[in-house]
Amino acid sequence: MNWITGIQNAIDYIEDNIKSELDYKKIADQAFCSAFYFQRIFSILCGITLGEYIRNRRLTLAGIDITSTNKKVIDIAMTYGYESPESFTRAFTKFHGITPSEARHNSSMLKSFSRLKVQIILKGGNIMNYRIVEKEAFYVLEKVENHKIVDSQHINTIPDFWSRAHSDGIINTLLSKSSDNTYIFGICYGNNHTDCQTFDYSIAVNCNSDIIVPEGYRINKIPGRTWIIFECIGSMPHTIQKLWHQICSEFFPTSNYIPTYEMDIEAYTKGNMTMNDYKSEIWIPVIKK
Repeated sequence: MNWITGIQNAIDYIEDNIKSELDYKKIADQAFCSAFYFQRIFSILCGITLGEYIRNRRLTLAGIDITSTNKKVIDIAMTYGYESPESFTRAFTKFHGITPSEARHNSSMLKSFSRLKVQIILKGGNIMNYRIVEKEAFYVLEKVENHKIVDSQHINTIPDFWSRAHSDGIINTLLSKSSDNTYIFGICYGNNHTDCQTFDYSIAVNCNSDIIVPEGYRINKIPGRTWIIFECIGSMPHTIQKLWHQICSEFFPTSNYIPTYEMDIEAYTKGNMTMNDYKSEIWIPVIKK
């Protein structure tokens, strides 16, 4: 199954089950990837989180029910997954700008969030410099934290992790044990949690397998894989975020490769990250279609 078809199947599944309790893992299964990676890709491509999409669609449909039927507010609230009229009214008012009772008298004030349809739109050609590398297994020494993917909380917590890593001496500890100071890695592990809520993220360096591991750190073996390595030149974090969007929206939908969804690595070099010529890389393990 190709990239676009998988995501569209997942969106269709959401719409077909919008009035039922939606399991993120079952949604992701429609796209044949992990719940973590589906949420991440969805957010990159669509500009909103999976949770926001589901809430917005439910509140849009609830608005239609409010204005076109005589159903009780409590029944409509229960239909769209709200446990009480109060929680439904708060969410409804935040989205539409008016209460459900006000909507019954003035439906012209309601907002609508339309169903998504995924498609490739051809724009001006964007050049992405990449190389395909067969890498044997290698070891990393890493400091690991658990982060929440729900509602993209990791967008704030991961930069905070990096800030603490610099101020608390984590970066210095890692570099002192590194076998190769070419890169400092940010490694995102997407397949090792089953709750669909969290994932492990590490700050890491290459290391030898026999090093003495400092307390609070771990050594991990990254398996041998085919990697596509994308070159990124520009200031952080804007440039690497833009590259991620290009990879998801332009490269994988039209390439002969799909990610393995095991992990991905952002490889940072020494230098001033605010400069326009700063160099970094995105490493993604892949298999051929």
